[in-house]
Amino acid sequence: MHELDAIDTAILKTLQNEGRISNAALAERVGLSASACSRRLDILEKSGVIKGYHARLSHKALDYRMIAIVHISLSGQFAKTLTEFEAAVKRCPNVLVCYLMSGEYDYILRIAARDLEDYERIHRDWLSALPHVVKINSSFALREVIDRPNVGLA
Repeated sequence: MHELDAIDTAILKTLQNEGRISNAALAERVGLSASACSRRLDILEKSGVIKGYHARLSHKALDYRMIAIVHISLSGQFAKTLTEFEAAVKRCPNVLVCYLMSGEYDYILRIAARDLEDYERIHRDWLSALPHVVKINSSFALREVIDRPNVGLA
C-alpha cells in the first residue's frame, strides 16, 4: 500500500471534485511541477489508490427513476456457491452495487430500474435466475438523501 503524504492527499481531494482537471492545472493547485505531478499520479494509479476515472451519470436523467435495495439469501456459503452467484450477478446490467454481507442475508444489491414494471422484469429475468438463491427481499427507495461517490479525506 502506498503511504499517502499531504501532497498525495491534496491531489486526491482535487481529483474527487474535478476529475477532468488537466495535469498542468492539478500540478499548479498542489504546488508541483507538471512532471512531478504526473509521476505521483502514476504511482497512485499503479498502487491502486486511484481505481479509475469515470463520468458520474444521472440515473434520473437516463430515465431510471427507481432504486431497489435487494437482500438475497443463498442456499449456502460454500466457495463454489459464492463464486457462481457472483459471476452471474456481474452480468446483470441493472445491478449498480453488490456486497457480500455478514448477518441475516448473504448479499445486498442496489438496482436501478425505470419503473415498477421494469423492476418486475429484472426480478423475473435476472434475480430469480441467479444460481443458489433461496430468498429475495426487495425494498424501494423513496428518495435519495445522499450518494457520496468518495470518502472524505482528512
